[in-house]
Amino acid sequence: MELFIHYLFMPYLLEGIRITVYVTAIGIAGGAVLGAALSLLQLSRVRLVSLCAKVYVGIFRGTPLILQMVFAYDAMPRIGIRLPGVVAAGVALAANEAPFIAEMIRSAIASVGAGQRLAGKTLGLSAWQRARRIVWPQAFRAALPAAGNAVISALKNSALAMVIAVPELTLRSTQLASSTFDFFSIFFAAGVWYLVLTGVVSLVQVALESLFGYDRPRAGTSRGAVIQGKAPAIGVGMMAQGTDRDAAQAIVAGRVTESRLEYADPRDKVPEYCVEAMNLRKSYHGKDVLSDVTLRLRTGTTTVLLGASGAGKSTLLRCFGLLETPDAGEMRIGNRRFQFGAGSAAHYDDKRLTTERLAGGVTVILQNFELFPHMTAVENVTLALTATYGVGRRDAEEVARATLESLGLSMHADKYPRHLSGGQQQRVAIARALVIKPRLLLMDEPTSALDPESVNGILELVGELKKKGDISIIITTHQLKVASRLGDTVVFMNNGQIVEYGSAIDVLTKATDPKTIRFVEAFG
Repeated sequence: MELFIHYLFMPYLLEGIRITVYVTAIGIAGGAVLGAALSLLQLSRVRLVSLCAKVYVGIFRGTPLILQMVFAYDAMPRIGIRLPGVVAAGVALAANEAPFIAEMIRSAIASVGAGQRLAGKTLGLSAWQRARRIVWPQAFRAALPAAGNAVISALKNSALAMVIAVPELTLRSTQLASSTFDFFSIFFAAGVWYLVLTGVVSLVQVALESLFGYDRPRAGTSRGAVIQGKAPAIGVGMMAQGTDRDAAQAIVAGRVTESRLEYADPRDKVPEYCVEAMNLRKSYHGKDVLSDVTLRLRTGTTTVLLGASGAGKSTLLRCFGLLETPDAGEMRIGNRRFQFGAGSAAHYDDKRLTTERLAGGVTVILQNFELFPHMTAVENVTLALTATYGVGRRDAEEVARATLESLGLSMHADKYPRHLSGGQQQRVAIARALVIKPRLLLMDEPTSALDPESVNGILELVGELKKKGDISIIITTHQLKVASRLGDTVVFMNNGQIVEYGSAIDVLTKATDPKTIRFVEAFG
């Protein structure tokens, strides 16, 4: 034991630890940079660039690290590049780790569902904002376990640097054991130090997962204390809070109006119809999803798109929400006109459609709510205000908390989506849409995944929105209850076509088309 303790803290071995950490640091830092570049290059639309990246990955994944280190140290001088042993080992380790880190980055980004990006679009976020605010934070959390394993793997692989005479921990242990013949004590001490180093990496990984995890506690605020049910000491506090909220509401309303005027003509009058569609067609992989859809929906009314799954309701809703580009036809959203045909997909690119959504005051509540899991309820609601409309964080939070409170969610404002019920998540999604004061609110199957009690709550909430009359609402559903309670107009769809169109009473009780009659009888 005395010899073990002696070797454990021997300066000769401690210096080897320093070099081991140095080589590992070069390998991980260089591998991260090169891996990020590789992940982008492999996705390049330039086939030659993509091919070169894939060839690189194939070479470095298919050859042993020990050969790569020998190449970096012995072969590179033949082309005029001479590197010190420690640097050569780090460079070889970086080149070897890069393909694995690239795959880790790619899979982490892919783990963020397309619906999350789509939700960012509905809030008016640019592609850069969606990446920075939505995709990258979630990808970072998803990559943490794999990143920890990559660091530990690189730390152990650094031992191979002994083949090019880098005096790291393993080589120094071998040299020391060869001179003293006390193999057990020396390699036992080296093994303990490797365990310490990997243990530190594991602790850092756990700490980061806890710090950035979805269950981390949120620091409360003075206003949060009121919201959680703790009344202020004096009535003046409540008056001050009300004043703050009124001011914040005015600021938000002003910023939203200013932003829309940047893209729209202030002389535009409120149109008679919020949506007009003429001969819209859309297909996927040669299969028609929408076939010559033509309809007009009056401003300030609620329209229900009714039909079975696969009828084309959601696709039509996304076209109205400018999340999908029809293949052909014409469309008018408020005062904004669109004409689709050959080449329209290139004309109506992501940036153009984002601008059009902002100008028209269009927002969409997606079927699965698509709340951002790394944000609390109040952070979900404030995102569009701060990122899209440039509202200050304090004012945005005032308005967000007020909106959540109005929807009965004051006690849940600082919770993450995973801690909310389906009905509560739907209400947060509605709050997230309402704070940007939409003119056209599109809701895709808002009650499909909810229990009966939550369904009634959502129906009552949307009913209250209808009474205000300042929002045009379009809802897709296959539930007759939703259509009868909310629809001023009901549009029945089947196989991408409008089969019947009229008031809720006419479509649900006086249908003339056999398809509508069969649907009503089956689900009634």
